[in-house]
Amino acid sequence: MISLRQVSKTYETPAGQFAALKSINLDIAAGQFVGIVGKSGSGKSTLLNLVAGIDRPSSGSVNVAGTEIHGLSENKLAVWRGHNVGFVFQFFQLLPTLTAAENVMLPMDFARALTLRERRKRAVALLERVAVGAQSDKLPATLSGGEQQRVAIARALANEPALVLADEPTGNLDSVTATAILDLFRDLANQGTTVVIATHEADIARVIDRRIEISDGSLVNR
Repeated sequence: MISLRQVSKTYETPAGQFAALKSINLDIAAGQFVGIVGKSGSGKSTLLNLVAGIDRPSSGSVNVAGTEIHGLSENKLAVWRGHNVGFVFQFFQLLPTLTAAENVMLPMDFARALTLRERRKRAVALLERVAVGAQSDKLPATLSGGEQQRVAIARALANEPALVLADEPTGNLDSVTATAILDLFRDLANQGTTVVIATHEADIARVIDRRIEISDGSLVNR
């Protein structure tokens, strides 16, 4: 599903160049639930952003589901991402003026998938799947952090992506809710979705298939 070859990412900063990732070689099989662990600033988020096509490598190749995504134009990359990747952001990134269901419908709108009525039906079904169906017509501000995270996961699943990426998905949740969210990702992987999460949580061994550790932009355990 994912193949990175000699991938490096360097950013220009006022203090000079900063190497966020250094010569990463990594393969992740379809259907795996993978946890990328490391301290804050280790390169976890950068790695996820490259796999999602949100950012581009400074050097090296990024192949996802048979597509060399670093070589696509911005327009083609956006279309590819909309159909193949679901991304769960650390701070949810729900649009505050849209209801939970409308937030979930957004990726379907961009991909022009289904009719408007079918989009609404699918959005509600996804919210029910993540146990917040009763919140379909509520605005994000009225939901708890755990409920907002569940809505964000439902949105990531809107176009039935083969790959779901999540950046610190439990970082802002209490321990009980965090456990429920990890179990939800485990269920997705059991159903064939490839799931990759970046986390600083140490207690994820019970749910993941594979642990990848990153430190100072380099893989130290994979």
